[in-house]
Amino acid sequence: MFHKTLDKFPQGFLWGAASAAYQVEGAWNEDGKGLSVWDNFSRIEGKTAQGTNGNVAVDHYHRYQEDVALMKQMGLKAYRFSVAWSRILPNGEGEVNPLGIQFYDNLIDELRANDIEPVLTLYHWDIPLALQEKYGGWESRQTIDAFLRYCALLFDAFKDKVTYWVTFNEQNVFTTLGYRLEAHPPGVTDVKRMYEANHIVNLANAKAIDLFHKMVPNGKIGPSFGYGPMYPLTANPSDVLAAENGEAINSDWWLEVYCKGRYPKCIYKQLVRLGIAPTILAGDEEILALSKPDFLGINYYHGGTAKVNIYEDADQVDKIQLKTESVTDPYLMQNNHKKSRSPEQLMFAGVDNPYLKKTSWGWEIDPVGFRIALRRIYSKYDLPVFVTENGLGAIDELTEDGQIIDDYRIVYLENHLLEMRKAITDGVEVIGYCTWSFTDLLSWLNGYKKRYGFVYVNRDELDEKDLARIPKKSFYWYKDVIATNGSMIE
Repeated sequence: MFHKTLDKFPQGFLWGAASAAYQVEGAWNEDGKGLSVWDNFSRIEGKTAQGTNGNVAVDHYHRYQEDVALMKQMGLKAYRFSVAWSRILPNGEGEVNPLGIQFYDNLIDELRANDIEPVLTLYHWDIPLALQEKYGGWESRQTIDAFLRYCALLFDAFKDKVTYWVTFNEQNVFTTLGYRLEAHPPGVTDVKRMYEANHIVNLANAKAIDLFHKMVPNGKIGPSFGYGPMYPLTANPSDVLAAENGEAINSDWWLEVYCKGRYPKCIYKQLVRLGIAPTILAGDEEILALSKPDFLGINYYHGGTAKVNIYEDADQVDKIQLKTESVTDPYLMQNNHKKSRSPEQLMFAGVDNPYLKKTSWGWEIDPVGFRIALRRIYSKYDLPVFVTENGLGAIDELTEDGQIIDDYRIVYLENHLLEMRKAITDGVEVIGYCTWSFTDLLSWLNGYKKRYGFVYVNRDELDEKDLARIPKKSFYWYKDVIATNGSMIE
């Protein structure tokens, strides 16, 4: 679809950036905070790069005022952050930690005082360790009740200060890495358990959204999903069907529940045949139907490419190089992980896209895919889209004169923003865009070498140094983007 001119970004567009509590806050055992599963998991030898953990991270807990001042300098319109559940309820349930509530109240007030819209994520992968040990975490329905109490506390505390809320961040990623690839807590390799835990999270999401609409009638809430479109490798109808299969199991399986309140029948039928479908009890379908999000959060990094698999066309086995699952690139499940029983093996063969370049971490770079993603999601679910993550992880070098010249990040973001503007011109309703991330932060598995931020944080895996904040070249570029409401993106 060609446009002679592009529509302007909407007035009030939420130009933002994002983070997650475990990756930025530090203060892991201060002011009454309890342990999360990540506080424990990161101490298992070999699980993270050079044994890195979130004990200090980038010390946002103590430096949030400095960080918000930089956001103000940039002109940021929104800041998406997550709340550490165990900072509010040290044991995940029971006694409330008032100092935990106070920290986020202070952060929200600081953002508001600087005209920055707070976007609060309820869950970004850090379930309290006590709930994991007591109930088995997301494999127990008792965790739903604990989560709802935690949500109610936050809804009540911040209902007059926060308009935009996110329930779960990238449920497709944390359930897969935690219960299938053993790369995240709880470190399990069992695809049946993955689908069981995922179902319980779906129930929690639906109930939380329903509770929110009762407690915060003037707010807006939705999940944040790691999405990328699937392409067929060729115009061969068998490849096209393979891409349809990939889209269905990688995305529809989650998004249909989020947006329509029910599982897609095609994938559910296949999981039943394989003996790995989740256990659905009486009343569960009614609970899922409570899921009525006000918007859909999308985290976009890249999509995937599919070819007919060897089960349907045995001649393909010598013609393609399969793309294997990787814990450093988890956004689309492929079909070649040897430790788990994979339904994808029967549905498609994941392959590299020959038209796309990759980042230093092997992630495909696909700005046009961003436009495709926005178009597909909006057309399918007719919900406003909030881009809750998009960014480039790279090795940033501090020059001798104290600068970070990250032109590659500017090019990456500029290309993606252009495609987003085209999608808006196509007719997609996009309410905001949050880059990942504002400051550099702890990568869950890659330490501090993989940097995403507009602001360089002076530390590495082995040395916290002075944690100084140094704006990168991209900081000033994004400042100009915001000041012009994106009109310079053309």
